[in-house]
Amino acid sequence: MQSRFLVVLFATLALTACQKAQEAAAPGMDQAKEAAGAAADSARQAVDSAATAAGDAAHATGEAAAAAGDAAAAAGSAAVEGAADAAKEGADKVHEMADKAKEAVKP
Repeated sequence: MQSRFLVVLFATLALTACQKAQEAAAPGMDQAKEAAGAAADSARQAVDSAATAAGDAAHATGEAAAAAGDAAAAAGSAAVEGAADAAKEGADKVHEMADKAKEAVKP
């Protein structure tokens, strides 16, 4: 009978100790939950910011590529125009020289 009383007493003391530990841990658990929520919110904001920055960078890269393409097209156009002008001048010189050669050959 005494051993049963001791077992019941020990079980009651263990239960009480567990309840006290749970009560003591409750504020810490609440704080941990709040901190985890805040950390999740911060992480979400960081991911959103990174996605926005990546989108902005991609847009800027696209604009830079378009500008580079426009500059290359302008440079290519200027080069073609310069080559065409040089060819025309060369053709004019050849025509002029041919006219002079005709004049020189005339009796």
